[in-house]
Amino acid sequence: MSPGKRLRLVIETHGLAQIMSGHSPLSAILADEAGFDGIWASGFELSALYGLPDMSFISMTQHLDMVGAIVAATTLPVVADIDTGFGNAINVMHAVKSYECAGAAAVVIEDKIFPKVSSLTPNGRQDLTRVEEFQGKIAAAVAARRDPDFLVIARTEALIAGFDEDEALARGVAYQAAGADMILVHSKLDTPRQIERFSGAWIGHVPLAIVPTTYPQLTERRIRDLGNIAMVIYGNHAIRACITAMRGAFATIKRDGSAANLDRELVSVDEVFRLQGMPHIRELEEKFLR
Repeated sequence: MSPGKRLRLVIETHGLAQIMSGHSPLSAILADEAGFDGIWASGFELSALYGLPDMSFISMTQHLDMVGAIVAATTLPVVADIDTGFGNAINVMHAVKSYECAGAAAVVIEDKIFPKVSSLTPNGRQDLTRVEEFQGKIAAAVAARRDPDFLVIARTEALIAGFDEDEALARGVAYQAAGADMILVHSKLDTPRQIERFSGAWIGHVPLAIVPTTYPQLTERRIRDLGNIAMVIYGNHAIRACITAMRGAFATIKRDGSAANLDRELVSVDEVFRLQGMPHIRELEEKFLR
């Protein structure tokens, strides 16, 4: 079964796919063990991992390498966050072919102008492309995919850019008409009211995806009640959890002058070995090294 088909089956079976952010194979393995349905190969998280702003500084090659490594480490379907598609519609075609070959199940392309600025940056530049230009990108992405089950998800940043729900809805309908399999709508308000209004007014036949970063009070029960949201993406929680944990650990060692107190709170080295697959490697050594 292809990655795209597996993701579509998750949505059909569960009604709502729970997608956790990842920036490395290890974070993907942990999300898999926690029971999530898929991995959001986050450009924001990978940028942060490199200590860079999420402003199109990370290249397609860097992101694609990370996606391939995640695909190799877990069986979960991977939803690749490819920002604005690394260029125009022709660049998008190349990107879609590359990500599909790398084993991704879907790509998400947003309707901002390259180079983009992270959606949640205070007072950040949030310029949108013309609707017709972005329709060309979506149509090009659909034409480039080999597997018809590979999902092309169109992300509208209209609400992020300060437009109202009517503009976001119009763009969503236009992107659906261009062939998008799903519409991702994003908001930076600290309440879910924009998303709930958008969902209530959505008349398209393709489902919606949301990223409830700034409105975490929107529960999955409520999301299911809205009726047309098929994917919830926890878009940056992995890297934020890493920063929280490492900052606390480093402060403890610095304060105590040793790792003695901290060591009792950390996973064991044997657990790291398990996550690395060392027990399986030992089995292979016994079988093949002579």
